[in-house]
Amino acid sequence: MRSIISILTCALLLCACGSRTTGSGPQGDTLVLGHSDLLTLAERGAETSVSVSDPWHQGQTLQHLTLGPTDGRGVLRPLRRVVVFTTAHCQLLEYLGLADRIVGVCDVQYMHIPDIQRRVKAGRIANCGDAMNPDVEKIVSLRPDAIILSPFEGASYGRLEKLGVPLIFAADYMETSALGRAEWMRYYGRLFGQARRADSLFHVVDSSYNALRAYAARLPKGRSVLTERITGAVWYVPGGKSSLGTIFADARSPYPFAADGHSGSLPLSFEQVLDKAGQADVWAFLYNGQRMMTRADLLREFHGYKALKAFRRGDIYECNASATPYFEEVSFRPDYLLREMIILAHPQAKLGQLRYYKKLPQSPS
Repeated sequence: MRSIISILTCALLLCACGSRTTGSGPQGDTLVLGHSDLLTLAERGAETSVSVSDPWHQGQTLQHLTLGPTDGRGVLRPLRRVVVFTTAHCQLLEYLGLADRIVGVCDVQYMHIPDIQRRVKAGRIANCGDAMNPDVEKIVSLRPDAIILSPFEGASYGRLEKLGVPLIFAADYMETSALGRAEWMRYYGRLFGQARRADSLFHVVDSSYNALRAYAARLPKGRSVLTERITGAVWYVPGGKSSLGTIFADARSPYPFAADGHSGSLPLSFEQVLDKAGQADVWAFLYNGQRMMTRADLLREFHGYKALKAFRRGDIYECNASATPYFEEVSFRPDYLLREMIILAHPQAKLGQLRYYKKLPQSPS
């Protein structure tokens, strides 16, 4: 998982931002968040109190911090210089017109954002190495205001925790709905002192998503879609309560694993996938490569694919994540992904061309 990291320069803030507590949460006038289950924002005068629920331990708080216009004891001022570890959060800052505040990135080879690549090559953004093993000395030399990273259950952040700068835990990827994750942009905007701009963008995303959902609701039941490919002996599919699972429901696509109650990925054997989704109408998967995968490529990877109805009928759609901005966009523009799934599930839909996926041309296997 790729993550944003922003580094705050106050040691007292490290205690405030990095702690896991069972506190009472933000004090003040709570902002209404319509979709997020993990985030609570409350405004008190010029300050905003933020509470992030621990997604792994019910009833506990993963993080609590206070944002304000000026420095103060336990108060974080708007961020001016950040190190960003994930492509999705870099793209969000681009959307918000805040890309000039990025001074360092990790995993730059996975970031398909032209402006970021240009600035890295020009030396205006530092390459801080691998997100799982970042160049701490380079990060320190950048004098960033904050590190924002995606937390994991039981994770240790090594030397990053000892820098004397706080870590901001970006747990948006743990939300169970696509709009719930996107709604975190309202929090991220406030980190940079751009609440109005972030709220405005989320209103656009929310309105677009709901208009697409209403459009799909008027369509007949669509085609079923199987996602991903086998990895070794395991085929990971999105759980029924995952954000992608909810997108299939909103697209009126009968997802084969809709009855499953998991919000993450399901590790299944091919036999389990074949039993549940072998008759899926469409097979759509992500890959990284220099060219489209052919049917022959797929069969060389795993001959069992031939048992899939979608393979036999040629309803195979590929998204080359190394050539399209899939991972850059879909986290905070779930309306783009919902539109994509409506088109896959409803060929008659009048929504234009696919944005990410391409249909594999028919050819002998």
